[in-house]
This record gives sequence, C-alpha cells and structure tokens, in this order.
Amino acid sequence: MGTEVAGEEIEVSGIVQGVGFRPFVYRLARRLDLVGDVRNAGDRVIIRIAGLASARDAFAAALADEAPVLARVEQMMRRPAQVPDGPFRIMESAAGTVSVGVVPDVATCPACRAEIADPKARRFRYAFTNCTDCGPRFSIVTGLPYDRPATTMAGFPMCPACRAEYEDPTDRRFHAQPIACPDCGPKLWLEGDDATGADPIERAAALLRTGHILAIKGIGGFHIACDATNADAVALLRARKHRPTKPLAVMADMATAHPLCVLTPEEEAALAHPSAPILLLSLKPGAPLAPGIAPGQRHLGVMLPYTPLHHLLLAAVGRPLVMTSGNRSSEPQIFRDDEARERLAGIVDAFLMHDRPIARRLDDSVARHVAGRLRIMRRGRGLAPMPLTLPADFADAPPVLALGGELKSALCLTHGAKALLSHHLGDLDEPATGDAFETALADYAALFAHKPAAVAVDLHPDYRATRLGEDMPATRGLPLERVQHHHAHMAAAMAEAGWRRADGPVVGIALDGLGLGEDGTAWGAEILVCDYRTSRRVARLSPIPLAGGDAASREPWRVLLAHLDRALGRSAVDGDPLLAALFAAKPLLTLRAMMDKGLNVPPASSAGRLFDAVAALLGLAPDRLSHEGEAAMALEAAAQEDAPPYPFAFHAEAIPIEIDPAPLFKALVDDLHAGRPAPAMAAAFHAGLAEAFTGAAARVAKSEGLTAVALSGGVFQNARLLEETVRRLESFGLAPLVPGDVPANDGGLAFGQAVVAAARLMG
Repeated sequence: MGTEVAGEEIEVSGIVQGVGFRPFVYRLARRLDLVGDVRNAGDRVIIRIAGLASARDAFAAALADEAPVLARVEQMMRRPAQVPDGPFRIMESAAGTVSVGVVPDVATCPACRAEIADPKARRFRYAFTNCTDCGPRFSIVTGLPYDRPATTMAGFPMCPACRAEYEDPTDRRFHAQPIACPDCGPKLWLEGDDATGADPIERAAALLRTGHILAIKGIGGFHIACDATNADAVALLRARKHRPTKPLAVMADMATAHPLCVLTPEEEAALAHPSAPILLLSLKPGAPLAPGIAPGQRHLGVMLPYTPLHHLLLAAVGRPLVMTSGNRSSEPQIFRDDEARERLAGIVDAFLMHDRPIARRLDDSVARHVAGRLRIMRRGRGLAPMPLTLPADFADAPPVLALGGELKSALCLTHGAKALLSHHLGDLDEPATGDAFETALADYAALFAHKPAAVAVDLHPDYRATRLGEDMPATRGLPLERVQHHHAHMAAAMAEAGWRRADGPVVGIALDGLGLGEDGTAWGAEILVCDYRTSRRVARLSPIPLAGGDAASREPWRVLLAHLDRALGRSAVDGDPLLAALFAAKPLLTLRAMMDKGLNVPPASSAGRLFDAVAALLGLAPDRLSHEGEAAMALEAAAQEDAPPYPFAFHAEAIPIEIDPAPLFKALVDDLHAGRPAPAMAAAFHAGLAEAFTGAAARVAKSEGLTAVALSGGVFQNARLLEETVRRLESFGLAPLVPGDVPANDGGLAFGQAVVAAARLMG
C-alpha cells in the first residue's frame, strides 16, 4: 500500500467521456506539480489531487476554462480526501452506470488539418486522420464503454507507431479510439472508373471537374456530389434523383463560402463549430453557383468540409461541391456499401469508397441563425447524441421512452436529469424509413442500456410510431402516455428554456402543418394554455375544409379555393376573372360538392396550409408541391421588404376564440387587382400573421395572469415570422420561450412527449 497525503477529490460530470478529458487532466496536474490520479466512473470522472492549495484552486478553475473542445463540464464537486503520493497517474476506468454522454462525430481539428497538409508528416494526405479532438465517434460506436473493440475500427489493429501514440498520455491521440495511419487504417478507392492506379482523390476530383456525379462514402452515410458551379451537372443530378426544386446543400471551405453568401461573425463561428452543420445563409446576388442549386430561394445551405477526405477532395476540385444525401427521392440516406452500389447505380457515375464500416446512418445536421442565436432544424451528425439537460425539478424523473411523430421522426430517451434526443430518422410514411426507425429504437435502447418506466406517443392512431408504442405496454408491461401533438411542441420549448414544473403554465403559440387535436380534428394554428401535465386550447385559426384530405397538403390550390370561398363567397370567386384564372381546368364542381356533403373534407386550422394558400394566390406555388414546405419557403423568400400587416378578424365570443383570416384574403385580392408587388404582399402577410397571433396570445396572457409564451411548430422555422413574433411579444412585456437546440419542427416532438410523460409520472 503506497503512502497517502491530504488533498481533495473532485467529481466532474458532463460530457467527459471519449473527449480526451483524462489526458487533459493528467497534463494539467503535471503542469501544476500536483500528485494523485484520475479515473472514469460511469458517467463521471473522479480526480484525486494533492499539493499547494493555490495550485489546487488553479487546477479546479482550469478544468472548466481549458477543457478539451469536445468536453462539457456541467457540475464539479470538491471534497477533502486522502490522495496517493507520487507522480500523477491515469487509472483504469471503474465500472459504473452507462453514460448518456456519448460524443457526436466531430469535424477535423486544426492540428489534424495541418498534419494531412504536411509532406513530412506520416499522415500526409491520409483521409482518415483523427485525434481525441476530432473524427468519427457515434457513427462507429457498436457498444459501451467506448473502447476500440466496441467500434467499427475493431478490424484495424494498430501498428506500433499508432499504438505508441495511443498509449502516451502526453500525446493528443492518447486513447483516441479511431486512431489510424496509412500503414494500419482504412483505405480509400474509386469504383466505376477506368483510371486504375490513379490516386482516388485526384481521379475523383477530375471526374467532378468534368461534370460527373459521384457517390462519396463519408462518416454517417453516402453523399451524392457534383460541381456546384456546373449548371448541366446540377440539372443532371436533379433529373436522375427526381428532385426538381428542393434546394441542394453545398460544401465549400471558408474562403469559398464568402463569395457565395453573406456571413455574420456568428454564422462564421457556427460554420466552423466542431459539429459542422449545414447552415442556411443569405445568398449573395450573382454568387458563382449554378442557378439550379436553390431555385427561387434567397438562402443557401452551406457546410464546411468536416473530414480529411472532404478537405482533400475539395482542395483537389478547387470549387464548391453539391453535397446532398445519398439516396433515392424520399428514401433514407444509404450507409452500407452494397446498398449504395445497388440503389445509386442509376444516379452516380462512380463511387469514392472506403472500408471503415458505418455503425449507424447519420444525416447532416441543419441549422439557421435566427432571432439572436443558432437554431437547429435537423439534428444529426455532429449533434446527436449529445444529451439535453432537463429543468432542475426533473432530476428525479423516471426514465421515459418517447417515439415522436410521423414526419421528421426522432425518438427520445430520458435518463435522470438528461434527455437523449436521437438523430433525424426521416418520414415514417416511407416504408424503408419506418424499418430504419425500428432499428434505431433497438440500437439506442441497447447502446444506452435504457429501461423505460413509460412510453410516450402522439395521439394520432395511424402514426407508425404510435402503433409501435401501443404494442409496448402489452409486451413490456409499460404504461402508455398519449401526448397531444401541440402540447408536445410547447413542452419541448418550455423544457429547453429551463422552465420548471413549479413555474406553472405558459401561453403557447403552435404553428405547423397538421397534428391531431383532442377533439379528433386536425390542428395546426393554435393558442394553448399549458403546463407539462395538461394543455387546453383557448384560440385557433378559423378552420377550413381540406378538400380531398391529404391531397390538399400536396396541392395548394385546393386550400386556396376553400379560403377564398369562405372569405368572398363562391359567386364572387367565380365572377372574378383574375381568381377564376387561378382555377382554370380544376374540378371545382366536384370539390365544392364534396365540401357541401362533407365527403373527405376534414376541417383543419393549419398555419402550414395557410402559407400554401397565400403562396398559391400570389403565384409562388406550383399546382402540385414537389417537397414539403415548398410553398412556405417560396413565400418567405419573396418577402423582401417591410410592409404594414394584413388584417385578421378576432372572434372573442367563440370557444375556442377564432382568429379569422377572411379579412386577409379580401385584402390580398384587392392588392392583386391593384397590381401591388408580390414581395410587399408576402411581407404584409408575415406581419399580419405575427400580429394576429401575438395579439391574441397577449390577451390570453393578461386574462390568465401569465408572463411567458412558448413558440414551436415547423412554421416557426420561418425566420421572418419568428423574428416578427418574438419582437411583438417582447413589446407586450412577455418572455418568448423559443426552441434552439431542439428542432421546432416534428424533430423535437419526442423531446416534448418525454417531458410531458415524465411530469405526469412524477405527479
């Protein structure tokens, strides 16, 4: 037994596993002449130190201030302890509870970027270079604890040189599980090209420069790439992928991004963040890009290269690249080699491949800087599975499994004070995505050893996630919590903002496409009063019939007809040549007969469908949408100026209170006849919608004695609408609770369901 000296024990919790935290602690302790040791203990790190009191204080301060880029110190506790004398050591990990703090995949760090560019370095131009500060993590993990045998690097034994780096606490690759080099690591090759023996990256770059389309295997799946400046290549990609108008993401280095987009300092920092998301940025007029990249849009999705492979390829091509998901239209991203060869054969001309297996599909994350901060629109590679912290009085909540909704699906596991919101899984109405969802559910449950006390689902009985959840009580004996769609949206905004259960109710503005309401009708533009356990609807957008049911979500003219007939009357619509032209050759008699008889015309109070109708009236939407949100995106893009708000009526005598858009449509038609420009009309619509709902929310807040308003739903991805709404709420003295780390769209639904279910279980 060695000698011990008086000192202290420091317990650190947060993101401290798999991020180089122990070697950082080792170097820090040696620098400050402290003795002791450090070890992992489940989801914490335990440090014992002895030495001068001033040095120990400096050590504790530096733990948070100088922590590795991937680490997040959330809590630190110091207590007196006996400490082993002698040189500071890194101890073997102790057994403990499974941590939810698995680190996401991280963009290549500056040191590794410099290394692959250095002809004297042994990893010069090596496409799989990484260290403890960067590289693949979640995409290669097959089990916990996070050690090399539990990753897809298990099949690549380390060479002596890599082993020496891996075992040296002073080296930046100490215990970097994906460590590799050209002698022992994954290899790269090009398939589908006749130039045998050529450098795969140089040959791939040559193909891209000459207008070819390539599949590129990355960290979380395959991308499809082409030259973003080549109009013919972009048009060919769209034709082959059957993606006529949906914007395409572009990969560019920082120097190339500046001529393409307007970049604020905050946006530049977000682009360069280790998570490396696709960031929606304002396009510069005349940007040197093919016009088919983002047709009709004023924003462009841009990401920086985030792997050595991307850095090397982009440098070799010398121009920005389209980097879109490697799949067929509406299918999930492909991440297995054989499936890529089969499914992408008719789309791409060649495959840039490597032999490191991908453990799970991870789409790129998507974000936008709006209303003062970065807001996540799609949570994927680089962000998942970073845990979210629940409000303080959820610390003792029982574990919950929440299964989300049908579109933009994700699942959520709660674990003590943490919530683990999964990566984006896709739309479950696509059979292949539904199968992938069930695989992800089993994957997360096994990986994080999650044993839920309850399952939470949406009210909609036909959602695949709901049906899956309904089967669990029978097979696992678990209680089932059904959570109304918009209540879940509000709860997600509240929980992210740190709103405690004890803080009471808030007003909520929910604006989205469609979600099943408690009365069995489709909701999508509601004002709620809710806490975590309960919710009641106090106001709504006046409902209109969705002629043809789901067809109305794909064909905006159907929704426009219902709004115009309601606002103006059928005879006025038919007698107006301008309006009649909008419905030429449309089956108006059939649709109106359906509405009269109530056949397949479910009523809906949907903000998403309101956007569709206004876009159709202004000539900004096609007869049939080619992707979700197409009309709303066009309407936002058109709103290029400030304008006074269009009017809405407010029927306070109704229960729930009705926010009536009839005056809006009357004003729009008058302005159409007057020849008012579409940009001014689009701007006035945004202002009018924000004014109507914030005004109604302020009345509700005053009558209920409430001070905060939660905002959520996919429509709040619209930057103009969100900023208008936040500004108006603040002018009323109300505090907006707006999602940021959690998507406002249905990608955040499971998080809201989880906290509602947890609150109900806690009583």
